[in-house]
Amino acid sequence: MDLDLRKLRYFAAVAEHRHFGRAAEQLYIAQPVLSRQIRAFEQELGYTLFERTTRSVELTAAGAQLHKEAERILAAVAAAVQRVRDADRGVQRLVVAFSPGLHVSDAIKAFMSRHPDVETDVVPARWWEQDAPLRDGRAHVGYLRRPFDDSGLHTVPIGREPKVACVPAAHLLACRQELTRADLDGERMLDVPRRRTSSLEEKFELIASGHGIALVPLSVARSYSRPDLVHLPVTDAPQVETCLAVAADRREKPLRDFLRIATATLRGG
Repeated sequence: MDLDLRKLRYFAAVAEHRHFGRAAEQLYIAQPVLSRQIRAFEQELGYTLFERTTRSVELTAAGAQLHKEAERILAAVAAAVQRVRDADRGVQRLVVAFSPGLHVSDAIKAFMSRHPDVETDVVPARWWEQDAPLRDGRAHVGYLRRPFDDSGLHTVPIGREPKVACVPAAHLLACRQELTRADLDGERMLDVPRRRTSSLEEKFELIASGHGIALVPLSVARSYSRPDLVHLPVTDAPQVETCLAVAADRREKPLRDFLRIATATLRGG
């Protein structure tokens, strides 16, 4: 069957909001119209995507999988449309993906000063699929933090950073100056694969409300500082490697120049 992108966008909005009314408002359509379109989409696919009650809308197993796929599909389509638009305008564009907490702005500014004719843009790389923007066409290069799937990618090491334990300010460990991994034995950890949160904001909200502790890179902790959380060095935790990554078969000159400039800039040299 042919996938109806309009219905896929409608589905993605409902999946994001878990509410037909709010999704309809976002889409600027009437709620009954949205409901009919989602039911038609389910009939076309042959699967139930939502469990509906009078109080809630939840994704089925098929719906949860389609939600993941829809995000990638819609992002790839949007990137393809942008490339077509750029080709029509004769525009060169370089898009940089970046992992949470990593700052690539200095590298972009250095590149723009030497290539003012190239338009630049950025796209966030979600922590559980950092390589996705490079594979679906949304980005040309990524400033990423390992681990990620680097198959088919050329990577350039940039540096390393420590991990810190993020704990509620009222936690017994919060008064310590530093920790070891042994100090965390018996604590509920919110790290992969035990519980995957959809965003870092969600993870920190769970930590602040007492649902557990997480080990996060120092740059992430600094970027999401809040008064109800404490970040403590974990002296024996392995450091995290940061790197630039690009598809191994990409050879465009602006991309090669960005790699060279960004490597020098991000390494501090």
